[in-house]
Amino acid sequence: MKTLFPQHVQLMSKVMDLRLERQNIVASNLANINTPGYKSKRLEFEKELQSSLQLGNKGGMTKTDAQHMPTGFDPENTQGDLQKDIDPRVVRGEDRVDLDEEMSIMSKNSLAYKTLSQLLRNNFSGMEEVIREGSK
Repeated sequence: MKTLFPQHVQLMSKVMDLRLERQNIVASNLANINTPGYKSKRLEFEKELQSSLQLGNKGGMTKTDAQHMPTGFDPENTQGDLQKDIDPRVVRGEDRVDLDEEMSIMSKNSLAYKTLSQLLRNNFSGMEEVIREGSK
């Protein structure tokens, strides 16, 4: 079905949702930095996303052009994997959230989110120009 928006907009939107969810989990980890016995949680979605996009999957459809989207992507069924049951080694005084690691994850995630946001904005700037020209 033909739509007004390119197919990659749906993909980028889903990845932004997952990045926002990851940011919330990291913020939760930081909020519990001094909670005794609290273990960091992680949201991993890259492998599932690559799998749903069939990247590196031999036997999928062949992309003949760089602008072709991989087949089989369903944004509604692509989810992150919340890893709560991580069982790290327990060392007295070290069994808690690592501030440096959490801040590093947060910074990297924030940068990726901002990049996706800018790409989407650039994508819609062409539409905005067409709307402006049509209203004159």
